[in-house]
Formats: sequence, C-alpha cells, structure tokens
Amino acid sequence: MGLIRQTNHLEACYNVGPHTISFPRLQDASEFKVDPKYKVKDEEFTRIIAILRLAVPYTGLILTAREPAHIRQEVLQYGCSQVDAGTKIELGAYSRNENGKQNLKQEQFLINDDRSLGDVIDELMQNDYLPSFCTACYRKGRTGEHFMEFSVPGFIKRFCTPNAILTLAEYICDYAKEDTAIKGWQLINKNIEALGEAKLQSTVRNKIELIKTGERDLYY
Repeated sequence: MGLIRQTNHLEACYNVGPHTISFPRLQDASEFKVDPKYKVKDEEFTRIIAILRLAVPYTGLILTAREPAHIRQEVLQYGCSQVDAGTKIELGAYSRNENGKQNLKQEQFLINDDRSLGDVIDELMQNDYLPSFCTACYRKGRTGEHFMEFSVPGFIKRFCTPNAILTLAEYICDYAKEDTAIKGWQLINKNIEALGEAKLQSTVRNKIELIKTGERDLYY
C-alpha cells in the first residue's frame, strides 16, 4: 500500500511518522452520486484499517460518523482509536439565525451514524472502552520526533490513560446523564486501579477531586 511505503519512508529518513490517519471512503453526497464500482466494500474497508493498525501501531486511526454504527463498532476491535459523535455537517449547522432558530439543513454528505455524543460515550463504556477527550500532546509539545520517542515504544500510555481518565471525569461532571455517570465513575475507578503505580493512582485521584470542585483543564 502506498500509504505504508510513505510512512516507512518518513520513519527511515526523518524519524517521524503520521500522528493520525483518517479513513474517509467515497460515498454519495449532496448532488453527487458515486458509481458503485468505485466504492470500497465493507469487508475491504475493515481489512484496510486492520492492516494499517499493524503497520503503524503508534498512530491514531480516525473513523468518522460517515460510517454506520456497526462498522465503527467492528473496527474499534481492530485498533481504531478515534471516532466522532453528534456530528453536524450541514452548512451552518452549529449556528443559529437571528431568531434563535437552527438554520435550515444543507447537508454536504451523508451521516450514517447520527447518534448523540452521549449515546456513543455510553456505548463505549458499556463495551469497556475508556473514552478520552485529551489534547495534551499538542499542548505539551509532544509532537514530531518528540511524540515518536514516546509513542513508538509505547511510553505514551503513561500520559494517555491518566489524561483519558481526567477528561472523562470532566465530561461526567459537566454533561453526563445519571446512568451514564454511574458507569463512567465505575470505569474510571477500574482504570485507576489498572495504572498499577501507587503514586500515579494517588495524583490522578487528587486531580479528579479538583475536577469535582470545578477545576478544569488538568492533564499530564
């Protein structure tokens, strides 16, 4: 695959690789129809994702809500690490007009998983995944070669899991429904215990208590 060759070239020559890879496949869109012979079938699509996960184990793999829920659920098992939820792709969808009403829909392409963020988060937790809203690497400057130093040998997990726990705690405090919150705190406690290191467990729990009192934007 061309992408894998390019990735290997980047690593060999520049000691950097892709931070994320997205998988937008051709689908019908507004005023545009795709000839079926050019469409990638579901089985081929999921195989591509599995192959790329093996090729670049340190890279974030992104799957958008263009894909249906059953495909997204499947590829999470293959190592897809980022999905969106509650997506609005109509022009001006996140804005409201002067009367406070939502603008009319003008969809650019078809969304096949239109579940809300809460529904997707709830499903992830139900399947024992730890949802994360973390952006710490960008903000701490862990990019380029610096990111590779942590991600390729797997050391990045030292930051990823605690940050995922903290961002999920913020989500629970600010947005989660009661039943989702119960699942979320249970999952958080489970993942804190899995951290192993007592000192790290203690600092994460202390930060969670700060989040419960209203502090935000805490990360490693």
